[in-house]
Amino acid sequence: MTPTRLALAESLRQAALIAALKAAPQVREAFRGSVGAEEKTNAHDLVTDVDRQSQEIITQSLREAFPKSWVLGEENIAADSGIASPTEVQWIVDPIDGTSNFVHGVAFFCISIAAAIDNELVAAAIVDPISGDQFSANSQAAYHNGELLSPGNRPEQARANLMTDYPGAESMLKDGPLAIELFGQWIQDFATVRRKVSAALGLAHVAAGWCDASVGFDTKPWDVAAGAHLIRMSGGSYRGLAFGKQVAADHLCEGFIAQGPGADYESLARSASRVHQLRSQSQVKQI
Repeated sequence: MTPTRLALAESLRQAALIAALKAAPQVREAFRGSVGAEEKTNAHDLVTDVDRQSQEIITQSLREAFPKSWVLGEENIAADSGIASPTEVQWIVDPIDGTSNFVHGVAFFCISIAAAIDNELVAAAIVDPISGDQFSANSQAAYHNGELLSPGNRPEQARANLMTDYPGAESMLKDGPLAIELFGQWIQDFATVRRKVSAALGLAHVAAGWCDASVGFDTKPWDVAAGAHLIRMSGGSYRGLAFGKQVAADHLCEGFIAQGPGADYESLARSASRVHQLRSQSQVKQI
């Protein structure tokens, strides 16, 4: 990467972090208050006015810093939609990742912002409004509260901590009994398995070394883009799972396996292979 691109990535990191920190106070103040939630696709997929307000704050901040950039967000704003040139910055935003936790008073959610150029992730920021933890990355390193992230090699599978939101309601419809079978297998294979209902914050915890791995089979770009970049810049690995579809980048895939430095957990690779096989068969039947 050229010095110019490295400098741009650092500027994008700072802009993303500033935008997330601008939105954080409003999200924090609304937590465990009288927040009305609406269903988007089902009772498991919620949105609130706070999500929309956070998106507006973030979008305004990012566009002020980089006027030619455009925003892809879970609560997208029509004025920012459209097709961007490969040379322009694309922001991938989740104004509150873990809205279900936010609505139900569970203190595990975050503001997630990633920057990509021509589908290549170059910067990221994730802010936990409740704990105050700030995670960010440029194209050279990842940071936690301004300190370099370097978590070191992860333990063997039997001693490792896995974080996942699988299976969710969508996965249960797609994968049926296999979803419960895989979750049960992970409980046996790993020391602990935790369901936190915020893919982005879970990935940030992997980047920090507080968790050893994370896996998901039904995600959107705004769920994972920032966390994926954080993990790679902290020395870990992030592999997108396209399940046979043509996808331009890992963070655009519908699934992923994320692992800390040195980790290569067989249970996760085996599970991904089984989901791929099942969903491929389902696609063939639909044709």
